[in-house]
Amino acid sequence: MDQDSSLDLTQPQILLDGDLLLYPQAFAPSVALQLFQQLQQEILWQQETLTIYGKQHSCPRLQSWIGSPEAIYRYSGKTFRPDPWTPTTSALNALISKCLQHPFNSLLANLYRDGQDSMGWHSDNEPELGAEPVIASLSLGATRDFSLRRVGETRQHLSIALSSGSLLIMKAGMQNRWQHALPKRRNIHSPRINLTFRQIVS
Repeated sequence: MDQDSSLDLTQPQILLDGDLLLYPQAFAPSVALQLFQQLQQEILWQQETLTIYGKQHSCPRLQSWIGSPEAIYRYSGKTFRPDPWTPTTSALNALISKCLQHPFNSLLANLYRDGQDSMGWHSDNEPELGAEPVIASLSLGATRDFSLRRVGETRQHLSIALSSGSLLIMKAGMQNRWQHALPKRRNIHSPRINLTFRQIVS
């Protein structure tokens, strides 16, 4: 990966009154493909068991929590101690942190094997992330729909097709106002990797 020159953060799409910034092609297609292949091999992917409303469920995707040793994260009834940075995740974290001028010390990596893998409605509002976290979300591989709705509502407000190489910035305060999800899509037969860069503050 060719460090600074490989990340294009010009002309973002401004969404949700500025709560979201979308860079549709932050990485060129050839770079995005290379990153996908490297991450698919480097990351230790696991299928976690999560507790939701008191019941245990197999997570409908593969994932890995990666970061600095102190970046311990708790959600859905589990405590996640980070796996060490891989060469590619470390380089991406340094690049994205520098270009956004915002520090990140961890990331949640999700591998959606096909359109049957998904993510339910939620906000990233765990105490470890602080009161108003900034989260950078990098998509690689298959294009998937990213759905949004206001906190407290059941109706979907917006759906964004996130293509390979796109970078979505969820700005400070967004998690207090919006929930997001990645719904199932039966017509998707190829995998997608998503990295969400975060700063654990406690």
